[in-house]
Amino acid sequence: MMQKRLKRFIRWRTMHLNDKQYMLILSVVVGVLAALSAIVIKNTAHYIKELLTSSFSSQYANLLYIVYPAIGILLAVLFIKYIVKQEPGHGIPGVLYAISRKNGIIKAHNMFSAIISSAFTVGFGGSVGLEGPTVSTGAAIGSNLGQTLRLNFKQITLMISLASAAAMAAIFQSPIAGIVFAIEVIMIDLTMASIVPLLIASSTAVLTSYFVLGKAVMYPVFLHDPFVLANIPYYAVLGVLAGLLSVYFTRVYLLTERFFSWLTSWWQRFLVGSVILGLLIFLFPSLYGEGYEAINNSLQGNYSDLFNNSIFFPYKDIGWVVFLLFLAVIMVKAIATSVTFGAGGVGGIFAPALFMGAFTGLFFAVVTNHLELGSLNPSKFAMVGMAGMIAGILHAPLTGIFLIAEITQGYELFVPLMVVSTISFATVKIFMQNSVYTYQLAKRGELLTHNKDRAVLNLMKVNKLIETDFSIVAPEATMGDLVKIIARSKRNIFPVVDQQNVFLGHILLDDIRTIMFDIDLYPTSVENLMVSPTYVIKPDDSMEEVASKFQVSGKYNIPVLEKGQYMGYISRANVFSSYRKKLSEISDD
Repeated sequence: MMQKRLKRFIRWRTMHLNDKQYMLILSVVVGVLAALSAIVIKNTAHYIKELLTSSFSSQYANLLYIVYPAIGILLAVLFIKYIVKQEPGHGIPGVLYAISRKNGIIKAHNMFSAIISSAFTVGFGGSVGLEGPTVSTGAAIGSNLGQTLRLNFKQITLMISLASAAAMAAIFQSPIAGIVFAIEVIMIDLTMASIVPLLIASSTAVLTSYFVLGKAVMYPVFLHDPFVLANIPYYAVLGVLAGLLSVYFTRVYLLTERFFSWLTSWWQRFLVGSVILGLLIFLFPSLYGEGYEAINNSLQGNYSDLFNNSIFFPYKDIGWVVFLLFLAVIMVKAIATSVTFGAGGVGGIFAPALFMGAFTGLFFAVVTNHLELGSLNPSKFAMVGMAGMIAGILHAPLTGIFLIAEITQGYELFVPLMVVSTISFATVKIFMQNSVYTYQLAKRGELLTHNKDRAVLNLMKVNKLIETDFSIVAPEATMGDLVKIIARSKRNIFPVVDQQNVFLGHILLDDIRTIMFDIDLYPTSVENLMVSPTYVIKPDDSMEEVASKFQVSGKYNIPVLEKGQYMGYISRANVFSSYRKKLSEISDD
């Protein structure tokens, strides 16, 4: 019955709505659905946290901080392993991979699996955020809605981008930042075909969030003093510091990921990660969960979260202990976030970036004031520190600028936000060309970028371009046998392949054209006529490598070999025609 109604609707749509009108309507639907998923995931995690920790005293450490994260991660792992029975999409990197390698197809379970698993992880204390799972859930909604409505690749990609922007806009009640995020991180092209649906989806998501949650500033900061031009050097130094800490975070994340990949079973990863995480949160309770309260307090110039609920509470009035706690919390946050992922937890890195940024900016201002090197407003520097870490860790300076300006209503600090974000991003680029989101994809040559040529090549697949209509010649054949094969063939290359399908070389028609009618040479073995190709293509080569081989070699056909086994040839003409076809599929009007 549902299938019949769907087919009837699709037929009606074809007759009454053009593609642009249809996408504008769908952008409203996606905006509402993505916003509702963001609200559910945020409220569920916060409810779990309040249920578990509301009775804790700020003056005493609590051993439950060791246990809670392990329970949450275990619930998340068991849910994914035995209920979903499929690997979830890995947050925003999973979204980027689906666009670049899966034609925008995201499995249906991702519409709910990330909500449940991340709520368990974060609610029980996993030191990660909810933004990544929220975006991946929204993207899954956009992808599956597009698949159900029989949209093409270009439209499904736009749906994923709309849903991702809407999810980000809803969770922060920040429409502009949602749009900028889709452009910078999801890497959607900014054209009229995409900007209007993005505006509609983001604004719809924020309105839905207002309707359900009310209109509230996520991090309320009220700044009455104007921007001080003389403080620009301090902002520049903070930008460099944020950039260096972003490099530190990224490298810790990648090293930890590599370490946990050496552990062969999920329970080993769970045990090691949970023990490390539990001990870190016991020592530094501000690392628990997203750190929403700690960030808010930092923006008020309050650093009491450094020692509340911890064994360090008795030392809260000793200056040098406070400074050491600042450094410890900032540096350890990267480790806590990384081991949460390594243990099997599900979450995002937006909140950890905001946490590290707020504490970094606050620490910088407090130390500067203590050493009498300046008179800085700690709240301001905590705010711009958040933008600097978003710019550095995510490689998204514009997202950092607009997100912090919107969620804190700190528009008076636009220039400092620009200074810190730009310098942080420039500093990171000296050491890291890719963010934690894109590092593995770029390493495998699977990353879509704003470079149109690279984007199109990354969407093409080697195994789809292999041609197999070449006449194979056995190595024991003679030139007389080869002439008969040539008479039946439409190609001018003849691969020499043995009975085990091992490629030995090939014979080019141009090489034997002058001697192929000399009957006296017919007994000559083809092994004396074949040549080894200068270049070969492997099935796991990226299309960028394939295109480079054609450009450098000047060849029109290159053999494809897998561990020496013959698979076929790829032709320059086929690559070019496929490139043109794929370009037309993804290009906007």
